[in-house]
Amino acid sequence: MKAHAEKEVNNGPAPNPINQCRPSGLPFVLYNLGMEMLQQPNSITFLYVFDHEVRHVRLNQTHPAQLTPSWFGDSVGHYEGDTLVIDTVGIKTGPYTMVDQFGTPHTEGLHVIERYRLIAFEAAKQALERGAKENASFIGNDSGVRPDLNSKAKHLELDFTIEDKGAFTTPWSATVIYRPGMNGWSSSEFPEAVCAENPHELARQAAVPSADKPDF
Repeated sequence: MKAHAEKEVNNGPAPNPINQCRPSGLPFVLYNLGMEMLQQPNSITFLYVFDHEVRHVRLNQTHPAQLTPSWFGDSVGHYEGDTLVIDTVGIKTGPYTMVDQFGTPHTEGLHVIERYRLIAFEAAKQALERGAKENASFIGNDSGVRPDLNSKAKHLELDFTIEDKGAFTTPWSATVIYRPGMNGWSSSEFPEAVCAENPHELARQAAVPSADKPDF
């Protein structure tokens, strides 16, 4: 984290999953600039606008006894009243693994619990105002995401909890508020935001993957 911070301050940006065109992993992907949920009877699919990232959640299932770690882990969900609860384990680690844009690391023991529910605008307003003061604004970004800043419709609240005994001394939680899009929740327009492993792209210095040894 110290090296990450020094890079950001002196000659940043520091490498992260976004600017290196790598899978964001969980929970880093929860900070993606836009998201859509496709709900089916036995599963939910999450579509994230940046780099076409996709997550799959099985409903009313259990985690398998043996898991091969993956970037988004194994996610199982269920409903508690009007709240969607998702439990994820088996999250892979790699060269740019991090929990947030500060470079906070995690281990493969990471356990993420997400709770999604629709809340009234007035209930979301305080969190939105606090977020505007404490965090950098992504409004006007080049991803094409355009939230409706004047919408008084229900907003989507995500409360998530992180547990990782290999990285943190105690569980901790955070909240994300998703605003409705300009065309509402059922918008058919989902902007393209393509990331490419291209060291010549001016705004992104992504390293092209290379092998340490030949395959044959």
